[in-house]
Amino acid sequence: MTHHSKIKIVLASSSTYRKSLLSKILPDFESASPNIDESRQANEAFPQLAQRLSIEKAKALSVRFPNALIIGSDQVAQIGTKQLSKPENANNCFQQLQSCQGETAYFHTGLCILNSKTGKLQSAVECYQTRFRSLTDQQIRHYITLEPSFDCAGGFKMEGLGIALFEKIQGNDPNILIGLPLIKLIDMLNKEGVAVL
Repeated sequence: MTHHSKIKIVLASSSTYRKSLLSKILPDFESASPNIDESRQANEAFPQLAQRLSIEKAKALSVRFPNALIIGSDQVAQIGTKQLSKPENANNCFQQLQSCQGETAYFHTGLCILNSKTGKLQSAVECYQTRFRSLTDQQIRHYITLEPSFDCAGGFKMEGLGIALFEKIQGNDPNILIGLPLIKLIDMLNKEGVAVL
């Protein structure tokens, strides 16, 4: 097995959260924004959307990085048939979190590794389930004031105070919820001959 310093690894993302997660397992990687259209296609299921976008992100950088392992990831959050968005401001965040009270949300995180030299592609979707507590409007506003998370799908940071919004979380890897399934990623890296340990 080759060590990870022998091949360039590129994260197809400008997300500070994904960069921070990847740095837990890989000391040396580049990151670049893939700049793709993230619109949902007609009748596209949420897990398929997450998977397609993660693949498109990786492929978008393959010309720029022709001899690299390119990691693409995308997260889609849903409650029922509704997609949760990045709220972008306090008002949207409040309305979205208010609509989540007592509901179960599903976070579908697509993951892809593209070997741009060989064209080999690995792809998966990991799901994490969260059940929201029933909070008062005042509690929701208090959370938004303490930890404004307007650039996060759903409008919270599970790795921070956002954990207080939930009564139950369920899944194989808590990193799925933050946006990069590290356990699955380590499996994929192993298949490409990259040893994390």
